[in-house]
Amino acid sequence: MRLRQALRHRNLALGAVLTGAVLALALVGILWTPYAPTDIDIAARLGGPSAAHWLGTDYLGRDMLSLVMLGAQNALGVALAAVAIGLAAGVPLGLAAAATAGSLVDEAAGRLIDLVFAFPAILSALLITALAGPGALTAILAIGIFNIAVFARVMRGAARQVYGRDFVTAAVALGRTRFDVALRHVLPNAAAPLIVQATIQFAVAILAEAALSYLGLGTRPPQPSWGKMLFEAQRFMHLDPAQAIIPGLAIALTVLGLNLLGDGLRDALDPRLRLGGGLAVARGPATASTASGGGSPAPGGGASVRGTPP
Repeated sequence: MRLRQALRHRNLALGAVLTGAVLALALVGILWTPYAPTDIDIAARLGGPSAAHWLGTDYLGRDMLSLVMLGAQNALGVALAAVAIGLAAGVPLGLAAAATAGSLVDEAAGRLIDLVFAFPAILSALLITALAGPGALTAILAIGIFNIAVFARVMRGAARQVYGRDFVTAAVALGRTRFDVALRHVLPNAAAPLIVQATIQFAVAILAEAALSYLGLGTRPPQPSWGKMLFEAQRFMHLDPAQAIIPGLAIALTVLGLNLLGDGLRDALDPRLRLGGGLAVARGPATASTASGGGSPAPGGGASVRGTPP
């Protein structure tokens, strides 16, 4: 029933369809592609759609559909690894900072987050490339390090809201350890904004991977990449604009789907936007009485991603 109610939100439904289509394309590419990424048909270079090549061929005669399918695998794989790094390191850091609010640990975590935000993923990739050389691992590390600060900041703000609730105070009064309170009570009730942020960072990671590959800092040939396809297509746009339109459309639809999915999940998981078990359309800020929390955890998560953590 809850799933049916959530899917009534058009953003969530459309985002799920677009994201599912890209995921299906990548999964099918694991088992089957029309051609290998290194197969070249010289006679069909820069050819349009045909029975042999459904999306045409590039300037080397490679099948565009095969490149797009394998590029989807690369984009999703890099994004998944980068988001996993961010969650694995950022969530404990933010949770520790919230649990020791006002302490030296909290202050150090805040300064560390500010330091990471001072170095965007592209600049971090340049620094890492100078040490380790370009490649997919460079892109994963650069985007993942940036994601650590993002998830730490979201976790810190969401956990601070939960720590101010009566059920957490009661757990502390009963003698629960700080570690037990954080894992049993705070983390589950602060998970909703993390889930939403993960979908957003997934989209950001796909964009960053494409940008890094375009600059030659990401995935290396012969592994296909949407960003690399865009870079190679710019020399032939006057002859065949589809060379740039196809990978550009793949990036745009994937990012759009993930953003819509995140927007829909935000509304579905935020208890302050659910009225009578349904989804509210209002997007205004929550009232002070709602944001302060009650004596027990709200269903579906106790924090919202709408608030900007300090």
